[in-house]
Amino acid sequence: MNKVWQKNDVKDGYNSITEINGKHNNMLMDFGVLKLNDGESYNIKENEKEVAVLLVTGDVELSWNNEVKNISRSSFLDESPWCLHVPRKTEIKISAAKESEIIIQKTDNDNDFESKLYTQEDCRSEIFGGGVLDETSNRTVRTVFDYNNAPYSNLVIGEVINHPGRWSSYPPHDHPQPEIYHYKFINEQGFGVSIIENDAFVVRNNDTVCIPPGTVHPQVTAAGYPMWYCWMIRHLPNKPFIDRYFRDEHKWLLDPNVKTWPAK
Repeated sequence: MNKVWQKNDVKDGYNSITEINGKHNNMLMDFGVLKLNDGESYNIKENEKEVAVLLVTGDVELSWNNEVKNISRSSFLDESPWCLHVPRKTEIKISAAKESEIIIQKTDNDNDFESKLYTQEDCRSEIFGGGVLDETSNRTVRTVFDYNNAPYSNLVIGEVINHPGRWSSYPPHDHPQPEIYHYKFINEQGFGVSIIENDAFVVRNNDTVCIPPGTVHPQVTAAGYPMWYCWMIRHLPNKPFIDRYFRDEHKWLLDPNVKTWPAK
């Protein structure tokens, strides 16, 4: 049986976390974290899989389809991501100008589409949870690409900043597609709690949670500790991820005029 929570120790090189034909294969995605030092490089070419490369932090040169672009990101909290998305049979070279950390997401896709480098300005950034529940579920949600702007893809990728002491993925919801959360904290001692259906897991820097289809997955972070996580979804055949399904017993929390205790 696949585990839900995994503690990761990100080492130099490629750190494989989920594999379509291996560990956590119910996620239907290859997912891993690449750590490069100054002067190191890494090549990717998949004959049957589309690939997304998201810069978490660092300074790298990306080369693909005779294009070259230098990108940098100093803070995953304060800056939106860069993300390169390519179809199968496309070679990518990643060269680091300083210590860099990169998320790599892959899945099977027979569609041939144009490669796209999503800039920081392309990333959609929204505040969810504002104005309700005494601001207790405020979070910043960044969407790089999803079914709306990349319907040819079998993937979704984005980021959430769980504001300190607040909830995210809230009210509790589910969806039939598998999802991965990969966490980062700027304070090594930072922590949060990931609830997958009826089980709770303490999550810390570099941990990963695999969310099986149809399970609710609310998250909360400790006061004083902003919790960043990359969220990755795999569309299902003829059933792309388009929306979240809130559990009936929690839908009352969606009312913008809802009152809880103590009433104000």
